[in-house]
Amino acid sequence: MTIQSLRKYPKSPVKSPDVLTSALFICCLLALSSVVSCSRGPTEVANAVDLGDPKAAAEKVDQADGLYARREDLGQARQAVALLRQARLEDYASYEIAWKLSRSDYYVGDHTTNDRERDDAFREGIESGMRAVKLQDGKPEGHFWLGANYGGSAKNSTLANLSSVEDIRKEMEAVIKLDQGFQSGSAYLGLGQLYLQAPRMLGGDRQKAIDYLEKGLRFGKENALLRLRLAEAYHLVNRDGDALKQIDYLSSMKVDPAFAAEYKEAVEKAQKLRAELKAN
Repeated sequence: MTIQSLRKYPKSPVKSPDVLTSALFICCLLALSSVVSCSRGPTEVANAVDLGDPKAAAEKVDQADGLYARREDLGQARQAVALLRQARLEDYASYEIAWKLSRSDYYVGDHTTNDRERDDAFREGIESGMRAVKLQDGKPEGHFWLGANYGGSAKNSTLANLSSVEDIRKEMEAVIKLDQGFQSGSAYLGLGQLYLQAPRMLGGDRQKAIDYLEKGLRFGKENALLRLRLAEAYHLVNRDGDALKQIDYLSSMKVDPAFAAEYKEAVEKAQKLRAELKAN
């Protein structure tokens, strides 16, 4: 529209400079908002949303708990992750949702055969663990699953990054300070595994690993994964007789239904180790 044509319509609201200025200002704001939204990663966008429905979030957490209990089927664990992501949108300030999402992400990352899914799971697990620690620094769950995801992410590089070693150690030591017996001594398991897998130049120490794992037995006599790692550590220092004792105990121990998936995994690996020991 030309200036001449505007003059034909003196009563038009377009004539007002204030209206034009406001319209331009609004358009600029909308454009800027679109640019900012597009520049955010998916996690940032999700974190910025809180639909404010704790009741609906709690229902999804209950459903996710049921799915996680059947995590031996990896598809069930993936569904738990999806539900917890939805719950996070509805109650982003929930500590429970944060650490449970970190936990489910760890399981998926540790068991998938898809490299991209593994990396994404551990990345989200670390973010959720950090969020949990920020929300409730004085509780062990956030620290533990944050440390576990650090370990899962680093495992494929054989803990070749010094910061990874320090991050894992920091979180597991935080768990021990808060609750030594957390999840049947699992923080001692985490530290034992750390010292067992880390290169010597980054602090790897098989004897220190054994010390931590043996301490863990005081709180986790029936912790199958802890006994498996201890058997592996004994084998690495040529204490095969002690390794076999751990395998024997593991194979006949009482199974906690809440950790049936981990028990089955530990038994399978223990039997492979037993065969290796007998072959030597």
